[in-house]
Amino acid sequence: MSRIGKLPIPIPQGVTVNINNNAVTVKGPKGELSRDFPPEIAIEEKDGQVIVTRNSDHRIHRSKHGLTRALLNNMVVGVSAGFTKELAIEGVGYRAAIDGKKLVMNVGYSHPIEFDPPEGITFQVPDRNGRQILVSGADKEVVGEIAARIRRTRPPEPYKGKGVRYAGEQIRRKAGKAGKAK
Repeated sequence: MSRIGKLPIPIPQGVTVNINNNAVTVKGPKGELSRDFPPEIAIEEKDGQVIVTRNSDHRIHRSKHGLTRALLNNMVVGVSAGFTKELAIEGVGYRAAIDGKKLVMNVGYSHPIEFDPPEGITFQVPDRNGRQILVSGADKEVVGEIAARIRRTRPPEPYKGKGVRYAGEQIRRKAGKAGKAK
């Protein structure tokens, strides 16, 4: 049995789970998420918990068991608490700002880079110097994808560490020119 797949998913207060065949809709204070799951995985709600089971021990069914449970858990956590990715900006003159709902970044190009948030995603720049970006939303996949797109605008370079990186990400630094070391 899958160690992750056999764990029940507790449903927090204020969250409703609607299961229609294998189409699951989860509603909560942070929004609403829905997803279709494979028919070989059975999803049911019992005693304030969602339980995921599989029909057989076939290899494909085993592989989808834990995945389905993890995706359902992310949906429940997302609509109740939400997900946040934190990015840090390093470099002289590099900064971010919020213009309406858009994220505007100056990261060393001749023009500012603008990001329009998709539905359900919000940007925040809590640092007044514009060195920190928070991407928040209910859908974990979308939050991660938008954070990756922002990081991709100017990935951190290995010599000075300038660029956009995830908070807490370690950048492997290089020594630079051999002549400078002497």
